[in-house]
Amino acid sequence: MKVMTRFNPKIYEIMRGYNSERFVKDLGAGLTVAVVALPLAMAFAIASGLKPESGIFTAIIAGFLISLFSGSRVQIGGPAGAFIVIVYGIVEKYGVSGLLLATLMSGGILWMMGFFRMGVLVKFIPVAVIIGFTNGIAVLIGISQIKDFLGLDIEGKVPAEFFGLLETLWRALPTWSPAAFFIALLSLAIIIGWQLRVPPKLGPNGERASALNRIRASIPGSIIALVVATVLVQVLGLNVATIGSRFGGIPQGLPSFTIPLPMQADGSFSMALLWSAMKGLAAPAVTLAVLGAIESLLCARVADNMIRDKHDPNQELLSQGFANMVVPFFGGMPATGTIARTVTNIKNGSTSPISGMIHAVVLLVVVLVAAPLAQYIPLAALSAILMFVAWNMGEWREFARLKTYRIPYRMTLLAVFILTVVVDLTAAVEVGILAACFTFIYRISSLSTEDKFDLPADWRINPDEIHAYRLSGALFFGAVKFIEQMQADIPKRALILDFSGVIYIDSSGAESLQELWETYHDKHVPIYVYGLRQQPVEMLTRVGWLKKLGEGNFCQNLDDVRAKLQS
Repeated sequence: MKVMTRFNPKIYEIMRGYNSERFVKDLGAGLTVAVVALPLAMAFAIASGLKPESGIFTAIIAGFLISLFSGSRVQIGGPAGAFIVIVYGIVEKYGVSGLLLATLMSGGILWMMGFFRMGVLVKFIPVAVIIGFTNGIAVLIGISQIKDFLGLDIEGKVPAEFFGLLETLWRALPTWSPAAFFIALLSLAIIIGWQLRVPPKLGPNGERASALNRIRASIPGSIIALVVATVLVQVLGLNVATIGSRFGGIPQGLPSFTIPLPMQADGSFSMALLWSAMKGLAAPAVTLAVLGAIESLLCARVADNMIRDKHDPNQELLSQGFANMVVPFFGGMPATGTIARTVTNIKNGSTSPISGMIHAVVLLVVVLVAAPLAQYIPLAALSAILMFVAWNMGEWREFARLKTYRIPYRMTLLAVFILTVVVDLTAAVEVGILAACFTFIYRISSLSTEDKFDLPADWRINPDEIHAYRLSGALFFGAVKFIEQMQADIPKRALILDFSGVIYIDSSGAESLQELWETYHDKHVPIYVYGLRQQPVEMLTRVGWLKKLGEGNFCQNLDDVRAKLQS
């Protein structure tokens, strides 16, 4: 069947000719990516309302599976900042069990999208929608980190709803902790300062500058910030919330197997309960799937531009779907391709998916060996990391450039941005895509025109007796008004239609032409057409319009029309 896709991971291609030199490069890249992924995985999980090990186990399991089955040579998968808002909302409303089921459902949707070769459809999501919800998510991530950044004392869970979140934070402001604020600011300063490149100089200073730049390129600032913040908190004895004080640390061992299905109070399984839960989680699961598809395929495109390769979008969706169907069985969260870790992977010399698999194995070793040390990490430092991620995530310059775009683009971007922040991501994406569709229909319909033209003078025919129109564009449901005008103004002798500029006709356009033929047939006025392209011919043949028109009225060109009129 043409519908089915070949199962063709990139790892099949690279294993031909793979050697020790490439493995050494992949090993170095995998180790570096693991260092970058560790703090981000914990931070994303905590910000999503989960325990830090959920993020780490997701980075290990999903990261390994996505690289193993990926349609990209260098993509790194794992928990992503884009999921924080939607995951937090699911956890608050449905609990962790609801999140596991929603993740499983989203994995199934992603897998089906890949199976039916729908990877190309993600490209049709408008840029305004992507930028709008990306900026909205960045704002929400930043706001959600204010609690730990300032060390606010808030009892219970922070509400996911925007105005409720702001009200809760405002009421808790008097409880802010100078120590936590200091650690957060210091961590943020280290992360930002670590990004700055030391200008090279001649002589010994130039050598030291180059060495420092190489160190900065290989060790992420987030790790330096975590180490400095953790040491300061312990040495100075600062009263700052840590992973240990809030979560009791990270378990040192493999994740336990769990069944991501709702159970009754007595522990038995109920199909009715499962169906009810799936209906409630359908919208969040679709949002997770669409968001995951967009993130992973955009990431793969960025990687393609950097390594001059071409990814397989359908295989990528298959790998994302499979990973998201597996991680819920180990208490994980949604995963997708991540741009920051993928770029780090490329810049550190990755040549194949092996580096992504190595990064997952390294994270597993860290959990098995050094998990107890994570309990000392201050949450204020993790909040600083996420603040930096949120800032880099947003396309803030697009707001300044809005005045250069058309009004529909501005309205779509701003509507998606505001709805993402104030309402939720699902509503924002739905409204954004709907607005983009209406905008597209309006623009295409405005390009579909009918131009009345005069017949050559040597025809010696009264212009009132024959009307001739040159049609162009697409004759579809959004552009059939000019057909109504032809029905209102009927000539005495004949109607000539030049279809050479018509590239597409849909069923609504064909129906309008059918009504036009019936009107002219009742008035005994023939219609002559010429210049039909392949798609219009196929459509009008299928609906029987050309048969009703008659073979004698289906012409090759305008001279053919003249010959038939004068015969």
